[in-house]
Amino acid sequence: MSTPVLPLLGRGLAAGGAAGLAAGLFSLLLAEPLMDRAIRLEEARSAKEHAHEAAATAVQHHEELFSRSTQHVGLVVTAVVAGLALGILFALAYALVHRRTAPGDRPWPRALTFATAAFLAVSLLPGLRYPANPPGVGDSGTVNNRQALWLAAVVIGVLGMVLAWQIYVRLADRSVPVRQIAVAVTAVATLAVLFALPGNPDEVPVAATLLWDFRILSLASHALLWAVFAAVFGSLGLRAAARTAPAPAPGSAPVAA
Repeated sequence: MSTPVLPLLGRGLAAGGAAGLAAGLFSLLLAEPLMDRAIRLEEARSAKEHAHEAAATAVQHHEELFSRSTQHVGLVVTAVVAGLALGILFALAYALVHRRTAPGDRPWPRALTFATAAFLAVSLLPGLRYPANPPGVGDSGTVNNRQALWLAAVVIGVLGMVLAWQIYVRLADRSVPVRQIAVAVTAVATLAVLFALPGNPDEVPVAATLLWDFRILSLASHALLWAVFAAVFGSLGLRAAARTAPAPAPGSAPVAA
């Protein structure tokens, strides 16, 4: 029995919207104060570096295109939109992987497992190689290079998780510990491949404490995103399975506890 795509897309959109909202609010309340601090430090550092230029030329004041309050709202909106996009991709991938199984077959554990794999592929493994940096860090001339490296890391992470899943399926006749160890070894090998990529080309002139806090909060927001996504997607799957479950035959006696 094939898994219908349209109901999965609805579940993916609902889960993605909820997860994006949760991650956006988390970043707004906890990460944004660190970002504001990093922006102030970057402005102070930039002003110090160009002090000699200001002495020779008239100082020009550049207004921000968007105020910080507007940027805060945009952060949450962007997180929701990104969550919706992830929801669509997740639903399509979920339907592809489970295309030969019944729609209501173990929706909760499958949602948790699939979301965990997605977190590893697009968040944790690439984030370990290229951890997030506060705003203002990095040369504008290396933006394309850094984006290409991050995209390559995500692609490698996704391919690594696909390989881990294929190994798990092909070892179906082996014991569960053997299959789990094989998956873990594949994840470690994927991380090793990621660390073979070139490093970040820019220095990070930020206080170590601020940088550490920012990176931990960034990773935590990704973990929250996928945790909420898995919970909502799995719960909706359980609800759909309960609606489509066959009703008990009339006159059948309840099973004794």
